[in-house]
Amino acid sequence: MNRAHYKFWPKRLPRSITPPATSLWHNLAVNALRFPAKPALVFFDQVMSYAQLMQQAESLAGTLAACGVKSGDRVGLYLQNSPQWVVAHFAILRANAVVVPVNPMNRAEELKHYITDPGTRVFIAAADLAHDLVRADAGLDAGERLSHLIVTHYRDAFDVDASLVSGTLPDAWRDWLGTRHPLPGLASGGVIDWKDALKADAQILPPHTAKPGDLAVLPYTSGTTGLPKGCMHTHASIMHNAVASSLWGNSTFENVVLSVVPMFHITGMVSVLHASIYGGATLVVMPRWDRELAGKLISRWRVTHWTNIPTMVIDLMASPNFASFDLSGLQYIGGGGAAMPQAVAQRLWEHYGLRFAEGYGLTETAAPSHSNPPDATKQQCLGVPFVSTDSRIIDPVSLQELAQGEQGEIIMCGPQNFQGYWKRPDATRDAFIEIDGKRFFRSGDLGHVDEDGYFFITDRLKRMINASGFKVWPAEVEALMFRHPAIQEACIISTRDAYRGESVKAVVVLRATARGNTSAEDIISWCKDNMAAYKYPRVVEFVDALPKSGSGKVMWRTLQEAEPK
Repeated sequence: MNRAHYKFWPKRLPRSITPPATSLWHNLAVNALRFPAKPALVFFDQVMSYAQLMQQAESLAGTLAACGVKSGDRVGLYLQNSPQWVVAHFAILRANAVVVPVNPMNRAEELKHYITDPGTRVFIAAADLAHDLVRADAGLDAGERLSHLIVTHYRDAFDVDASLVSGTLPDAWRDWLGTRHPLPGLASGGVIDWKDALKADAQILPPHTAKPGDLAVLPYTSGTTGLPKGCMHTHASIMHNAVASSLWGNSTFENVVLSVVPMFHITGMVSVLHASIYGGATLVVMPRWDRELAGKLISRWRVTHWTNIPTMVIDLMASPNFASFDLSGLQYIGGGGAAMPQAVAQRLWEHYGLRFAEGYGLTETAAPSHSNPPDATKQQCLGVPFVSTDSRIIDPVSLQELAQGEQGEIIMCGPQNFQGYWKRPDATRDAFIEIDGKRFFRSGDLGHVDEDGYFFITDRLKRMINASGFKVWPAEVEALMFRHPAIQEACIISTRDAYRGESVKAVVVLRATARGNTSAEDIISWCKDNMAAYKYPRVVEFVDALPKSGSGKVMWRTLQEAEPK
């Protein structure tokens, strides 16, 4: 084990911690007692206190109990960052149930899997997305369908007109956030409006009994083959990284945190939401990225901590209004998902005294498994093994540990590691390896360690496309594309993208009957309607045949290597 990084370890921090032996719900309950009137959430011009957040979560948990949700049941969560996302998340935990966070960019065909695989019978969704969930539900067998759907409008959490007058709400978002949609019908069950769902009597709730070892969240991660897999995280694994992230970022009770990384994503959920609620911070919530809004919110609320995707920082600094934004309150800025360009990081340091702390982690590791020490950062580097974490480089074939500087697979062992893949014992077995009596997770990423013990990623063992920090797995996109009646074969590869870094390209063989009357634009439009925005191909190339090996397997590497670098 390479311990060279310990000389750069923050002197104020222990190398491992003992997190609270309580459920995640207790983090909110404790701070609602400590700071009842303190702002927990800011959404445009609306402020929600810790006491209000807890009260709403308990009321919603009462509704979940009335819907039949019991300990260990899985409940889906399908909406953008918002106070409702936070309330619903903690309500599910209060009900001793398991949160299944779903990417709001997923469409009906994709959503079926998030109902059937975890066996969800209750979903909480945004009104503008609910129709996709209803379409997904209608396409399932009777025994797999939802029993209840709770629907919220974003405007339930703030005053749209006041926010427009104050200039906080972007004009382009007026219809999206301000429109009130009629409640959809659910053929298999009942639909409950958010406001009615908050009227439940919390006294009907059963006692909160969740323990650290109980399942808390089931986020899904796509893989090299097949459909997305659920990652089983306990209260303990999320708690560890919530506490460790809070300590790592020099947090105090006075933190003001910009929450724009999606909460359905493991980083937004753990390093932003749970770390902030544990620490009694104020979360300034953005439903999606908008550089002008981000600049205004950072300035107005004196944001101190911002975890992000580097493309957000690049975009903010490119704003024509950037000089008018006040970044002087920022004490910590960092993130991952893509490398931060050295020139941008240098500008942050020279002009604002901010070191951008890059980090690395996966859904399976509850976000950070590696991070740069805030006071000893290296640019375009994953950082050092995180609090309580042992990470090594092994030969992916022989499984032997490699020396400093040699390239191999990154593996990690720590209390933040997930328990395994939901209902996938074979995939779980393949994901772990035992070394020195420890259970290490195999990341599938290739990298090396430098002489100071800092980790660098150099390649991917698995086939994956990284589009602005969103991971796109070609096998999943291909499986969806094969549903198009004009497509005979399809192979997904990455293509260069000036802004996103990488983007998705489809190399397609059309059926004979479709040739000459199906365009690339037709294929792209269909994909856009049937899959998440970050997944659908931006480029489609038609070919007569795909290259194949002697065994008949598509030689995707041949196509990838032919793509201009």
